[in-house]
Amino acid sequence: MATLTKVVNISRAISNVSKLFTNSTLSPNIRCTSVPVSHLRAPYYGCAYVHTTPRRSDLMDFFDEKKNWGELDVKVGRAWRKDELRIKSNEDLHKLWFVLLKERNMLMTMEHAAKKDYETFQNPERKYKVEESMTNLETVVRERNKAYHLLETGEDGERPGRLVNNQLGMKYYYRMSEHAIPRFMNNKWRETHKFGYSGNAAHKFRKLYREKLWNEKRKARNRDRNHVMHLMKRFPNLDLEAVKQQYPGVDIENIKSHKKAQGHFVPQ
Repeated sequence: MATLTKVVNISRAISNVSKLFTNSTLSPNIRCTSVPVSHLRAPYYGCAYVHTTPRRSDLMDFFDEKKNWGELDVKVGRAWRKDELRIKSNEDLHKLWFVLLKERNMLMTMEHAAKKDYETFQNPERKYKVEESMTNLETVVRERNKAYHLLETGEDGERPGRLVNNQLGMKYYYRMSEHAIPRFMNNKWRETHKFGYSGNAAHKFRKLYREKLWNEKRKARNRDRNHVMHLMKRFPNLDLEAVKQQYPGVDIENIKSHKKAQGHFVPQ
């Protein structure tokens, strides 16, 4: 008798669960407007009040509009600026981030398809504008987070980090993170994060690397100097103040008397 009672209770529980799933079916295309809400009871709702975005059965969201296919020039706007993003609410920034993310995925898909078919990708600068907008948006959100944490806790809330040297002696900014295992027990972390350098090979590499950086800086300085002298030779009435602002590393007074800067005129 006890076994029969248990079987009956289990069957009733299964039927109740099936009814619950049947009554709480989610359907984005059904609107419960035929019966007033006041006449409905909670266990007998015919649908759930859930708003969903329209769905597509294909992958056309990853491609540009068909009217832009094969066009040599697609008219687009500029990137979002930080001043424009600062006046928007957090909800608007959240929505805009996903709009930009969807646009970036579409542009990357179109670029890949163009490379695959050996065709020209229309307006490749569109991807850079979207990436610039996303960078500016992330900067604005980080500014708000810093202001909030400074107001509430007195700290900026940013992920802590410090400057460290790798095994070649080059400095980089290491961003710290939390781990469940202590450092002296985390063998995997210690294998991938080795700070500091030693040995003659590392010192020799640092010496050659500094020499390379100095040569690049020297060549850039000479390149600017020769360019300014060429401009002074071609244009006698050149605005020297504007040249000083654009090329602050060039000594204008010193190269005035140089023969490469003198044209077919008498220097002032």
